[in-house]
Amino acid sequence: MYRFGSGRRSATTNLILINAVVFLLTLIRPQFYSFFGLTPARFASRPWTLFTAMFLHYGFGHIFANMFTLYFFGDFITHLVGESKFLFIYLLGGVTGNIFYILLAPPFATAVGASGAIFALGGTLAVMRPKVRVFVFPIPVPMQLWIAIVGGFLILWLVPGVAWQAHLGGLLFGALAGLFFRRRETRIF
Repeated sequence: MYRFGSGRRSATTNLILINAVVFLLTLIRPQFYSFFGLTPARFASRPWTLFTAMFLHYGFGHIFANMFTLYFFGDFITHLVGESKFLFIYLLGGVTGNIFYILLAPPFATAVGASGAIFALGGTLAVMRPKVRVFVFPIPVPMQLWIAIVGGFLILWLVPGVAWQAHLGGLLFGALAGLFFRRRETRIF
């Protein structure tokens, strides 16, 4: 979201732009996937992939789903805890998700995507605002946010080829961050 009159883009918008630019670069240079993607067996010789894999996406559907969710979750989280804490949750949640991937995934399976970071935001929201009602396409009735987040995780867990390990790590990190920020929120009021 661009804040008119502020002269700067939000952190959410900047992350979406960075991911979009990296996605376009991978269309030109597909070898980026093997060099910047996270493969557990190669992590010791390519430690940067713990971070860089968060900015790579396979295909338009993958980046669209992650950036669409980031747009809504990012603004919501930023409103609740502020921009710097949003970035902290996003980046550290993504790294935590990637650590879970290293520990739990097959050694030569390469993972890319921001899903660990996205699930960290979702976990934070599920704890801080569990009863907010949301619509999830294609379901025509609203549901509580925590049900949408946990249900989304469970559905993706069953899809072959999806790095559920990163989703799990991000979700758990986000839930812990949500507990921390929720406690601080209740102390203030």
